[in-house]
Amino acid sequence: MQFIEYKGVFYRLLHPRPTILLITQCPNGRVNVMPASWNMPISEKPPTIGVAVYRETYTYQCLNYHPEATINVPNIDSVDLVYKLGSVSVRTWIRLGSSGWSWCLAMWLKVPTWKGCDSVYETRVMNRLDVDESTLFVFEVLKVKVRPGIADEWGFDFGKVNIPLHGAGRVFHRVETRKLFARR
Repeated sequence: MQFIEYKGVFYRLLHPRPTILLITQCPNGRVNVMPASWNMPISEKPPTIGVAVYRETYTYQCLNYHPEATINVPNIDSVDLVYKLGSVSVRTWIRLGSSGWSWCLAMWLKVPTWKGCDSVYETRVMNRLDVDESTLFVFEVLKVKVRPGIADEWGFDFGKVNIPLHGAGRVFHRVETRKLFARR
């Protein structure tokens, strides 16, 4: 097999990726929401999730102020809202208003969760790694919640629900509902 040099942005071949909504508490009493597809589980013991955050963002400021967050997994039906949240500055979004948003109280945190999500992780910052313009925040998972009937011990039932996978720009993908099993 022969390879050629890829001329696109290096990380695009690692996409599509699950998109989450990172919700944080900010110094002025506001709640901030940032879509993030640069996220991953890191460890089972302790349970941790990593999310890369650009250091020039309002989300970065909020995490430094209050080191807790809810990681909300939206439904594919929310893809327009997810894109909009990732495409405007926080100041523009505040002017646009927050129509369509309804909050739930978290069980362990001061930071709320979004009622429209399919699952939510209540987390607190455990560690961080600065890499040039971004910081990889390592969140310790305190509680995981999911809507009834859409998941089992192996994860989401994609015959019942689907999540947005971010490709590039405004391109999103969905998970195919057919399961593929590897040979033993």
